This record gives sequence, C-alpha cells and structure tokens, in this order.
Amino acid sequence: MFRPCIDLHNGKVKQIVGGTLSDNKTNSIIENFVSDKPASYYAKLFKKYNLTGGHVIKLGIGNDEEAISALKAFPNGLQIGGGITINNANLYIEYGASHVIVTSYVFNNGKIDFKRLENLSNLIGKDKLVLDLSCRKNNNKYYVVTDRWQNFTNFEISKENIKILENYCDEFLIHGVDVEGKKQGIDKELLYLINDYCSIPTTYAGGIRSLEDIKLINSIGNGKIHYTVGSALDIFGGNLSFEYIINNQNIK
Repeated sequence: MFRPCIDLHNGKVKQIVGGTLSDNKTNSIIENFVSDKPASYYAKLFKKYNLTGGHVIKLGIGNDEEAISALKAFPNGLQIGGGITINNANLYIEYGASHVIVTSYVFNNGKIDFKRLENLSNLIGKDKLVLDLSCRKNNNKYYVVTDRWQNFTNFEISKENIKILENYCDEFLIHGVDVEGKKQGIDKELLYLINDYCSIPTTYAGGIRSLEDIKLINSIGNGKIHYTVGSALDIFGGNLSFEYIINNQNIK
C-alpha cells in the first residue's frame, strides 16, 4: 500500500538526499526538489484521495508552522515525526496527527532508552506511536541511525529486537538511508529483513525510482509492506505518476 510523505526543511516542502543531512554547515545538502507550494497543499491532495497513513517529517528547526498546517488540513490522516518527545507528543496529536513518529528521543546517546519508550507509549497509547527504525549498514548488519541519520546506535535490526519493540508501538517506519533520495533503486536486502522480522504495519522508504521497484516491494512483502515514494514522484519533480501509483498500489 502506498503511503504519501511530506518532508520539510527550512519551512519548505523538499526532497533531499537523506545521507547529506548534517549539522555541519560547511557540508552541502543535496536537494532533489524544492516546492513552491505549502505543506497544506499536499495534505489536501492526500486527503482528496483518502491516502491515510502518510507522514510529515520535520528535518530540523523552522518547520513547525508548515507541519501543523498539514495536520490541520488532513485531520487524523497524517503521522508526524522530527523532534518528537514526551513533552510535545500529545500536542501534535491534538493538532490532528494520527500518530507521532519517534527515533532520537527513544534512541538516546547511541542506545535505546526503554524507560523513555515505555513512558511515551503509556502516555499517548501504543496505538498512536510509530517507531522510526531508519537504518544504515555497518559490518554487514543494519543499525538504527539518529539525529537526521548522522549517528549510528548500537541497536541492530534483528528479529529479536523487532519483536521486543512491537510491544510498544503500532507501526514501524524504516528508511533505507544508504539509498534514500538517490533514485538508484531500493534496498532489497533490507526489504527481505522487514518481511521476515516485522508483524505489525511497516512502511519502507528509500530509493524507489520505478514501477519495477514497487512491484518488487509488493512481491517481497506479499503486499504487506507499505511504501513511500519521494523524489521519483511527479508531484515532487520526478517521473513516476502520482495518480497512476495510487490507482495501482498493489501492482505486481
């Protein structure tokens, strides 16, 4: 099933090569697309087609106003991530988010903080929490990365670890960071792990560039892996037809 996305950077809807995000101001962020339309425009578009379960991601500061406008334009239709903590999670739900998406608050100082995870899950309810397990490969294993995907944690994407986390959340969002935004193809190895390990709804993002990639995701996951398309989508400057995909979400 197709899940839409709205990525926000410096108050604008953008598509960025994820691996180029950095706190180092001397590093150049590679932007595939910068929209002249507000986030609410895309939220209304997704609402028109009843595309629930998509996500708004705030990449850094200066994105709250746009993010909130998107949530209000599609109440209970979008999830939100980026800077979510126990102190503001309920606020975004009040603004209209169906779920909050969390990484760095739970994966703290390079490791998972189960106390934070438990407290957050209890506060907002497991049914409103999505854990972002976006990961990169290191020594032939996948590890969760945090802080705009700059820092590795010691948390491996393994069957045992996934089963533990499923007790605390409603869904997973997993970016294949090494291929994110590059439009060079999907991370097939990661997709096979997702299919094998995850028993709750999981959305994959990263590298989708063609209908063949979507067909392969549907084939690997037998239709149970959700996916999001960013830079390759025509509404974000790419070549893949938004309308075709939403009318052929389960194409094989």
